[in-house]
Amino acid sequence: MKVVNPADVEIKEVKDNPLFVGKVSAQFFFGPDVAKDLGMGEMTFAPGARNVFHTHTAGQIIYVTKGKGIVATEKEEVTVTPGMSIYIPAGEKHWHGATKNSSFSHLSIAPPHKTDF
Repeated sequence: MKVVNPADVEIKEVKDNPLFVGKVSAQFFFGPDVAKDLGMGEMTFAPGARNVFHTHTAGQIIYVTKGKGIVATEKEEVTVTPGMSIYIPAGEKHWHGATKNSSFSHLSIAPPHKTDF
């Protein structure tokens, strides 16, 4: 068993990554160094920040922890708030990020995967 206190995990600003537009930070709780079959981290987007359309080779669950965000596919765009959960199947083209007037944080839970954009 591995127990993680978020206060003990460094928050890193995501820089020079073409997947993201705007100010984004990440806090990885369980990466491949701890959990070989499942990962979890919290992503925080400043107002208006987001990622670009992308796909994953595995499914992803997003659990909204703070603020107001948008999760979108090529067919729909949904405004999400704390407590909401979103499942994105492997291969589904999508993006997620903050609304222009609110920051946005979510947990991302997924097995090891490749991201394409």
